[in-house]
Amino acid sequence: MTRIIIIGGHGKVARKATPLLVEDGHEVTSVIRDPDQSKTITKLGAEPVLADIASMQKHEIEDLLRGQDLLVWAAGAGGGSAEKTYAVDRDAAIRSMDAAAAAGAERYVMVSYFGAGPDHGVPPDNDFYAYAEAKSQADAHLEESALKWTILQPSGLTEGPTTGKIDVHTEDAGQVSRGNVAEVIRAVAGAEASAVAGLKIPFNDGDTPIAEGLRHVR
Repeated sequence: MTRIIIIGGHGKVARKATPLLVEDGHEVTSVIRDPDQSKTITKLGAEPVLADIASMQKHEIEDLLRGQDLLVWAAGAGGGSAEKTYAVDRDAAIRSMDAAAAAGAERYVMVSYFGAGPDHGVPPDNDFYAYAEAKSQADAHLEESALKWTILQPSGLTEGPTTGKIDVHTEDAGQVSRGNVAEVIRAVAGAEASAVAGLKIPFNDGDTPIAEGLRHVR
């Protein structure tokens, strides 16, 4: 049993991943901002915790994470202003990484996106630029940390079927169902830390079973 905390617990991917993690015997805590979401989280089998990560200082996040084994970052500003995007997707994410290290939550799973990185290629005048920059900087901070990290880079998210199969070898972004992203989170959480630590996993929907695909990422 792993004690898992999900930041952004009411997001679409997180809500699909939560019952899978619970089914596998993990103890799941789900961080949400809206108290009205608590019933949904409880029905999924997780323990809801009300917290606004974007407004919390590192020591406050550290207190939140103490006793946890693995953090799944599934939060996001969800568009809007560049200021809000940087505040959540970069600054709060980075504080959570530093807090996780200080709290002893050694494993960290970041839900990023296909193409994230310093060479993302998004022009500054594009509405997506702030998000691309924020994720690039947050992912880089995670890679430089002492945490046992895994960075998931799903392509365009859909409500398509959950097939349990992905493609980790393509260089081109396509589409992947949120259900398959949830299954990848499940597989990473259930794997030995040494088997998935240090992996950046770009993926689309595909024909390879997820467990097999993860073995061929390195």
